[in-house]
Amino acid sequence: MTRTALVVGASGIVGSATATLLLDRGWVVHGLARRPVDQAGVRPVVADLQDAATTATALRDLKPDAVFITTWARQDSEAENIRVNSAMVRNLLDGLRPSGSVRHVALVTGLKHYLGPFEAYGQGKLPQTPFREEQGRLDVANFYYAQEDEVFAAAARDGFSWSVHRPHTVIGKAVGNAMNMGTTLAVYATICRETGRPFRFPGSQAQWNGLTDMTDARQLAQQLLWAATTPEAANEAFNIVNGDVFRWSWMWGRIADWFGLVPAPFDGTVQPLEEQMQGDAPIWRRIAEREGLVEPNLSRLASPWHTDADLGRPIEVVTDMSKSRRLGFLDYQATDDAFVDLFERLLADRLIPRREG
Repeated sequence: MTRTALVVGASGIVGSATATLLLDRGWVVHGLARRPVDQAGVRPVVADLQDAATTATALRDLKPDAVFITTWARQDSEAENIRVNSAMVRNLLDGLRPSGSVRHVALVTGLKHYLGPFEAYGQGKLPQTPFREEQGRLDVANFYYAQEDEVFAAAARDGFSWSVHRPHTVIGKAVGNAMNMGTTLAVYATICRETGRPFRFPGSQAQWNGLTDMTDARQLAQQLLWAATTPEAANEAFNIVNGDVFRWSWMWGRIADWFGLVPAPFDGTVQPLEEQMQGDAPIWRRIAEREGLVEPNLSRLASPWHTDADLGRPIEVVTDMSKSRRLGFLDYQATDDAFVDLFERLLADRLIPRREG
């Protein structure tokens, strides 16, 4: 029997990968966004989740079996993040309640569950690494917790199962996404090649030398689908990473090699991308016009602030996946291959220029 999904944030890094996987598996997929983009096979739903009334109207005729919440709206403070993002989840689930069709809701959050929100990121008393799901909430306000609480309350009231998914930094393709390390590094490498500037690791000594991991958006999509269709995974929170670990001292060279660059030696000094790329918008526009790229606006491709937050952390961050492994989720993705796959897609879609350019 054909199943129906509602992917909230279907044009984002995680949402687009999830929609693609569901379509490949024969699901009917509706993609909700304020401004939907054209995605083959995805049925667009236009809604602003901050507006309860218009959200209810937009969802009135939908009867999804599963809902995948893969988006959030960044605000100027954590208090506002909590107010806005919890309301978005609440309005979404309230709008779906009349249909009575929902059997499962999956919520994507992240490792800020363990590291704290942007205002207190990596500060204070943090749990030991590798992070494990049984490590509870930090004693700090966090919009992830507020989103979870909305899902838990609706599940208890309406009778659906839920799952929470906590990726590390996500590798995937999406234009205009606020948290996009892979494309940011691709753009940075391209500008370094264009200008002859050194390809410098922008982060901390701890990140350069310590172990870390990442999450391919396709790997996350696989876990989302698995949790939605596996009874043993119901009502659980799961970490989700690729399954390998690496050091940036190794990965930086792999990325440099793909772009035909020699990585600059790392001297232990943090040199944030936000500073290095501060005046690069005209350079990128010139590259885009010369090479016929489809996105000349640097700010729609690169998110230096987010990449700096991850690569500048003063602590090692590694994630444990034993919980889902024990329940049967065994998918794996090598992270260096994930970066290469992304770069090849960006090249094919004319978002970055050919390497010999």
